[in-house]
Amino acid sequence: MNRPWALITGASTGIGKAYAERLAQRGYDLVLVARDRARLDALAAELRKIGAKSQVLVADLTQSEDVGRVEDVLEGDSAISFFLNNAGIATVAPQLQTPVDTIEKLIALNVTAATRLALAAGRAFTARKHGTIVNMASAVAINPERFNAVYSASKAFVLALSQALTRELTENGVTIQTFLPGAIRTEIWERAGKDVNTLPQERVMEVGDLVDAALKGLDMGERITIPSLPDAQQLADAEAARLKLGPNLSWAHPAARYR
Repeated sequence: MNRPWALITGASTGIGKAYAERLAQRGYDLVLVARDRARLDALAAELRKIGAKSQVLVADLTQSEDVGRVEDVLEGDSAISFFLNNAGIATVAPQLQTPVDTIEKLIALNVTAATRLALAAGRAFTARKHGTIVNMASAVAINPERFNAVYSASKAFVLALSQALTRELTENGVTIQTFLPGAIRTEIWERAGKDVNTLPQERVMEVGDLVDAALKGLDMGERITIPSLPDAQQLADAEAARLKLGPNLSWAHPAARYR
């Protein structure tokens, strides 16, 4: 039997690499997307040892043309049924001291590319009436005060995008999961200029544990997964409170307290 294919952005290290390994074990072949060809080739060689084929696609997703090439693969290859929207960068410097070009690069990757690729996968999967999209957000999407502003806002955008797309996708047989990790031991910290070992270690999760939890959450039917949250009812209560606001968010006149 032909194995299904999964496309992973940010596949060369960290969360993306761990997902590639886990999905290969679950019977997927992989399209591996990142900037570093040497690392992608090394990962593809590792995956061959456990019986998975890989296609390597070198792309810088801060560049529109490279995003377009990945969109073409998602929409043109009907074997792809799983998309991990994972590529992203962070900054840790005080936000008002962060160079504008750094902020623009973060938005290009975390927001623009993530949006374009989520929509490309959505178009492809709804046309095929099946598929899974996993959007990588962050716990700071719902707790933005704990990290810097633009990164937190970019992840809140991803969460809102997923929530807004859910009905349209699920009505067409597509599953969408948004994943909200906390601090994870990956290279994103080093690239942002922060030593992950200076963080409180009881707050830092290992990549393998994180991805195992994400996939378990997907298997359980969770549409938002927060791997370190002990009590799932807290998330359910927060979502119920948010939705309860809905009917009163738009009326023809201001509320009485503003008159």
